[in-house]
Parts: sequence; C-alpha cells; structure tokens
Amino acid sequence: MKYSAIPSTLFIENRRRFAAQMKPDSIAVFVSNDEMPRSADATYFWRQNPDLFYLSGIDQEQTILLLYPDCPNPKQREILFVRKTNELIAIWEGHKYTKEEATQASGIENIQWTDGFEGVFRVLMTYAKTIYLNQNDHDRAVSKVPYLEMRFATDVKAQFPAHQVERASPIMHALRSIKSDFEVAVMRTACDITEKAFKRVLGFMKPGVWEYEVEAEIIHEFIRNRATGHAYTPIIASGGSACVLHYIDNNKQCNDGDVVLMDFGAEYGNYNADLTRSVPVNGRFTKRQKDVYNAVLRVMKYAKTMLRPGTIPLEYTKEVGLAMENELIDLGLLEAAAVKKQDPDNPLYKKYFMHGTSHYLGLDVHDVGFRYAPFEAGMVFTCEPGIYIPEESLGIRLENDILITKEGPLDLMQSIPLEAEEIEDIMQSNQRK
Repeated sequence: MKYSAIPSTLFIENRRRFAAQMKPDSIAVFVSNDEMPRSADATYFWRQNPDLFYLSGIDQEQTILLLYPDCPNPKQREILFVRKTNELIAIWEGHKYTKEEATQASGIENIQWTDGFEGVFRVLMTYAKTIYLNQNDHDRAVSKVPYLEMRFATDVKAQFPAHQVERASPIMHALRSIKSDFEVAVMRTACDITEKAFKRVLGFMKPGVWEYEVEAEIIHEFIRNRATGHAYTPIIASGGSACVLHYIDNNKQCNDGDVVLMDFGAEYGNYNADLTRSVPVNGRFTKRQKDVYNAVLRVMKYAKTMLRPGTIPLEYTKEVGLAMENELIDLGLLEAAAVKKQDPDNPLYKKYFMHGTSHYLGLDVHDVGFRYAPFEAGMVFTCEPGIYIPEESLGIRLENDILITKEGPLDLMQSIPLEAEEIEDIMQSNQRK
C-alpha cells in the first residue's frame, strides 16, 4: 500500500460495534473481493471489499474474516484467514502478510491461512444457530455476474439449510454511515490531496490543452502524495461535454471561451474524496458563464445549510429543487408561469438539473447508508448541484464533501477555491508567470 498504515484500534472498535448487534450464537463471515480476469493472463486492478477492510484493515486478496462472539472457545471468537505465501509468490507478486503483520494491522490474534478456512468453518457451524452473510446490497447496485460473496452465500445455504440466515449489510450500512474521528481524518487526507491536484490544474489550464492532459496532471499529484489513485474514473469535460453527466472519454481539446467541468477525487487508505469544479479555460468567465456559475454556487451554499442532524432527505431534495427553480427562472431558462402549472412529480427544473444533490461518501464513493433516514452527526455527504445547458454548450457543477456535526455542516473542502473571482484571480496570476 502507498498510504501510511492505519492503527488497528479503528478496526478493533469497528468489530466490537458489529458484534454487539449480532444475535446470540451467531457467526458472521466476510470475504475479500474477486480477482477479476481481464484477458489473457491479466486481471483488473484489485480493490479490497470495503466491509472486510472496515472490520479488519487487511488490504490483500484471498482474505476471510470470521466473527463468532459467543464461541465456547475464546480463541475462536475472531479468526482472520490470510493467503499463505511461498517463495514463488514472493518472487512474482511480492510480499504478502505474515501472521504477525496481519495481527498488527487488524488487532486479531488468531491468524490462519485461507486454505484452512473450510475445516474451521464447518466445525464452528455445528455450534452456531445463525449465520450472517454479507452481500452488495447497495440500493443502486446491479450485479449480473455472481461475485464471491454471492457464491459463498449460495454454498452456505446449500450446505447448512437448517441454520437461520441473517443479512450483515443492514448492520454494516448503519455502522459505515457514521464516521469515526479517525475515519474523518483519513478522508481529510484524501481531500487535501485532491486540493493539491486541483491547484496544480489551475496552474496548468490554458486554451489548447487536452482533457487527457488535465487528467494526467491530476493523477501525477495523487500518486506523488501517496494516494492509491483515482477514487473513481475522472470526468474532464470541456464545453458541451460537460452536459454529459458521466462523460469519461476525456479526449477533447479545451478551447478558448469554454468552461471545463472537472469531477475527480483521490482515494487514500481506501477512503475517498469527491470534488467537482468548473473553470474557464482562458482564466475568465463570460458574464453568462459567471451568472450560471454563481446560480449553482448559491444553491450549493443553501443546500449545505440543510446538511444537519434531523433533516429528512426527501424534504432536503424538495427544498434544493425549489431553490434551483428560482435560479433557473432568473437565468431565463424557466418561465415562472409554467413552473406554477408544472406537474409536481416531474418538476421543470429537472431539464437543467437532473441528478441528486448529495450522496453518502466514505469507503465507497457512493457509500452505503439509508436513503430515507434522517441525517445524523458523523455522516459525510457530497453537496453537488449543477446546471446543464446543452444549447449553450455549458455545464456547471460544484461539489464539496460535507461532514454533518451537531453544531452544523463542516466542509472538508472549505480551503479549496470555490468563488468565481478567486478562481479567476488564481488562473490569471498563474498565466502571467
């Protein structure tokens, strides 16, 4: 791993909190992600299952975590299975966790090799009444291929049909949605690295550069600051491409007079940042561009004030929509009379602002949580309104990452330039050098 080691105390506490919500005489099993084949003998970049990482801190393939808090043998209440290495693996793939290193990273004393899991699991299941199985239950997930967690669940149900089965994901979603102080600190590091990349881009941007060159500047800054890499595929969208919400081709030239929308974030310690900025390629917004920019900025600032404990997500969405309606009317994009007659289930503002304003952020960019539950202190959300006008080849989106606290919203990206004039001043200063 490029990132600095995370203290095992975080994962020890996470396991304690999970175990406290398990039913009596129950076992929970978490498995690492598949190593996905690409073609020939190549595989796709591997990333740890975030739930397994959250509970163990182990960032290595072929890992299994077994929790059995009521096991009659105290030494088997937490067992971590890691890949057994050998001289050949060390030569071709590099170093793997030793048992001692796995204990240091996770805080788990009982470390065994993964090839011994089946025997241990079968014995312990004879004593347990319930098995907690974990799957990707994100409400936006679509899995057309049976991934490792799914295959494991199928096998367990077939082998132990008399056991009660419980879902681990509701517990994990509740735990992961509330960030500890240390998790917030790691996310701040991801945000700080993202800030460095954005400031680097402001010094690089000028008419004639290509979107992929901007992407290259970003990843350069990420890696040199110990980030794993991009938290997600970056969007570098100039001109009309900014009106394509998930534009990732990043293959066009940034022309004089265009605004380029950049949506990117660093991943550090498996935690993610998520930033969007829209900047003028030549360093100066036109009046129309700035008017649209400031309209988005006002909606963003208003939305941030509602990221407080107790806010109901559906009410939040409705209020942000009303704010956006007013801005679109002022911009001449909507008519007030038409808005009064609109179908409330299909508001007219959706033509220019068609996505949500916020999503959970953490170990996943679209992190787990509960869509309809009130906001709570400790949650981290993005705040990202936008206005997209294809007929003007103009798309503006602004996004920061916000920690909800009892005292109110805390912007984890508050030091990243946001005001239109500030961005112009920085770009003009850089271009004069």
